[in-house]
Amino acid sequence: MDTGTITAFLAVDLLLVCVPGADWAYAIAAGLRGRSVLWAVGGLVAGYAGHTLLAMAGLSVLVAGSPVLLTALTVAGAGYLVWLGWGVLRRPATPGAADGTPAASPARTFLRGAGISGLNPKGLLLYLSVMPQFLVITGARVPVAAQTGVLGAVHMANCAAVYLTVGLLARAVLRARPSAARAVTRTSGAAMLGIGGFLLVEQLAAL
Repeated sequence: MDTGTITAFLAVDLLLVCVPGADWAYAIAAGLRGRSVLWAVGGLVAGYAGHTLLAMAGLSVLVAGSPVLLTALTVAGAGYLVWLGWGVLRRPATPGAADGTPAASPARTFLRGAGISGLNPKGLLLYLSVMPQFLVITGARVPVAAQTGVLGAVHMANCAAVYLTVGLLARAVLRARPSAARAVTRTSGAAMLGIGGFLLVEQLAAL
């Protein structure tokens, strides 16, 4: 796998990671609720590590070749986004959990982050549609599984850098502005609800 291919994937992947979505919303909420940014981002990265391992095992190819399975996973991810978005709209994160919501434990913060990225439809799109375009299949000197692992590691590094920055900026900029913090989290919740609802309608209409 040559450096040019890795660099090209890094650029495309970084653009995708920088598009706000469920991962961003979770990183922002973690930054507002207390000292949980590292655990939250670690969970998000762990979810994509799971995606990478599955892709290396060839399961991504299996999913991509099975419309029923791909639809089921997309519906599950969309439903999870709707559930998360509704929860954020009902109880928007405020600085230091000032809304009376108890702070989540590090383990719960980590596991929820892994669930969000693991079921994120944007993640499915990346691993099933975008990443395969950068793999050398025919005449490859490097096994496809190893290529997938390298690209997956690039994606995880991008996620760690961007989401950690987002979470820390939310803590530094928004914690002193409760009204702005609520507006940002409500916007994130509405975005998750809208994206999840659109995907659900799209998938169910195709059945």
